Amino acid sequence: MSNDNMNRIKEVLKEKGYKLTPQRRATLEVIMNNKGKHMSTEEIYFNVKKICPEIGLATVYRTMLLFEELGILYKHNFDDGKNRYELSTMNDDHHHHHLVCLSCGQVIEVEEDLLDTLEEKIEEKHKFKIVNHNVKFFGYCSKCRQDDGSI
Repeated sequence: MSNDNMNRIKEVLKEKGYKLTPQRRATLEVIMNNKGKHMSTEEIYFNVKKICPEIGLATVYRTMLLFEELGILYKHNFDDGKNRYELSTMNDDHHHHHLVCLSCGQVIEVEEDLLDTLEEKIEEKHKFKIVNHNVKFFGYCSKCRQDDGSI
């Protein structure tokens, strides 16, 4: 886990009157060590329990809600019945985009922001200041397409 990230998160918590408790630290470590995996609260809990065996699921839920509220985490809904989380960069103008496999549920990040030109056109045409966007593409990953020749 990057000390810069941890120090930044400590500052955010401190500014809002919260402490980085051992449970919150363990939760952050799991999220940071699984960067790009878009884990659900239950998956995060399962991994946090290995570090902090006495932690309860309710504590992890409360921690996730707090981190989301403070902008430390970003919550995604990929239409699979679970909320999934990733660490917010807090300094990026935009979130990246996601490819979601309808067969296996894999989520692939697309780091490039290909919508800058489209944003400019929308802002100009509608006199609307865009501050962010969230794009999900649904389809089938290469492995599922290979496994099922009909896709």
